[in-house]
Amino acid sequence: MFRRHWQSGVLIEWVLAGLILVSLVHATWFLFTFKYLPPPFFYEPGDIFADWFNTAYWAYNPEGAFETWTTLYPPLSFVILRALSVSDCYQLASGLDSSPGYMARGCDWIGHVSIFGFWALGVVLMFLTLRKFDPRTAIPRTICMGLGWPMLNGIERGNLVLIAFPMFLLAVMPLLRSARARWVFAALSINMKLYLIAPFMAQLIMRRWRWVESVLIATVLVYLVSYALLGAGTLGQILHNVTAWAQNTMANPLDFWPATTYQGITSFFESKDDIFPTMLVLGSDAIELVPVAIAVLLRSTQALLLMAMAATWLRPEAISRYRVYLLAIMFALITSEGGGYTPIFWTALVLTERWQGWGPRFAIICCYLMGCSYDLVVSNIDTIDRYGYIFDMDIIVEMNLTLWPLVRPLVIQLVAIAIACSTIRTVWIDVYEQGWADRWRMRRDAPLLPWVARPERQIAE
Repeated sequence: MFRRHWQSGVLIEWVLAGLILVSLVHATWFLFTFKYLPPPFFYEPGDIFADWFNTAYWAYNPEGAFETWTTLYPPLSFVILRALSVSDCYQLASGLDSSPGYMARGCDWIGHVSIFGFWALGVVLMFLTLRKFDPRTAIPRTICMGLGWPMLNGIERGNLVLIAFPMFLLAVMPLLRSARARWVFAALSINMKLYLIAPFMAQLIMRRWRWVESVLIATVLVYLVSYALLGAGTLGQILHNVTAWAQNTMANPLDFWPATTYQGITSFFESKDDIFPTMLVLGSDAIELVPVAIAVLLRSTQALLLMAMAATWLRPEAISRYRVYLLAIMFALITSEGGGYTPIFWTALVLTERWQGWGPRFAIICCYLMGCSYDLVVSNIDTIDRYGYIFDMDIIVEMNLTLWPLVRPLVIQLVAIAIACSTIRTVWIDVYEQGWADRWRMRRDAPLLPWVARPERQIAE
């Protein structure tokens, strides 16, 4: 019986989806009992929806957005938020405040509707996508995607990933027949989140030359139009802000609470103990060994992903384009810290995989586990008074060091390793069965190479 259920995976996925729902019930109970969201949600209860409304404030002050706020968002983000906000709510706010959008949260009703509206749109598109791949697991996988912690973290933060995600799905998933429409949505998603250029550029591995060229042209056109509408956000300003962001360091252990990489922990170990006495707490041996171990793990994972992409280049007809999207986006997101909501992009691609082989099965299980809104406390840091936005009252908050920030980056890299190894194995099996002599064979499931005609076309000619 276990073997039968393991082979199909349906019952296992329903059980894992049930764990996500149970964790969500616990988080709801915690919220109404203690008046703030529990870990792994963000530790500042007064910072709910801050990403959305702070960005909306700077949409009405575009020059300051790039010079003062040093935003990483391209102009399109501010153009969209200017259209999805009530302008009068931001008149009394001041850019001198660290979070000028706080005052608008109780006034800008369009912003609140937009946050949950884009979330609902993403969930619906994801369900329609998953139903095309496997109707039996469409519902549990939609639960994993729509009610999983990464997506809920995006809602909690009010991050613009909620807008970029539906655009990304329309660009890469089999929802639209028009290639031109998919180019436009790809360009829109890139102009929302710059790291999304990685999966689209990786389609060069599949010899999709026209696709990549068209996406790049559309991306430039969308940027130029949005820049003309906003009047700010030059490429030089964006590049400068991205470079400055990459050089930021973290010295507070709470700063890597929602982290998806070990960059925060590494900078924490390299801090000068001006905020937290790292060496006194952990000792000199840990200070020296932990960064080395993290670097070895990261470089090994990156190397495996590159090897998988190289293998796909050799046999593009053996690997699906969704797997190539997955390899590229995981390489980008394990290399640079993006936040706890960024896994929604590669999770969506993992959930298109079939329940076959140890690599995809392991990755799917990890997606469900990461979707649980539950965390274990490792150590208490402090108990302080804070303002809780949800109930609009002062509350007592326990600041704890929890398990997921320490384990989540490892789980993500293990998912990347599993998918990379599965890709390499698939290519090896294809080479072993077909041989190298038929390298340029054309099968019905193979992508159309620009210099090779399909057999039926040759026959017709």
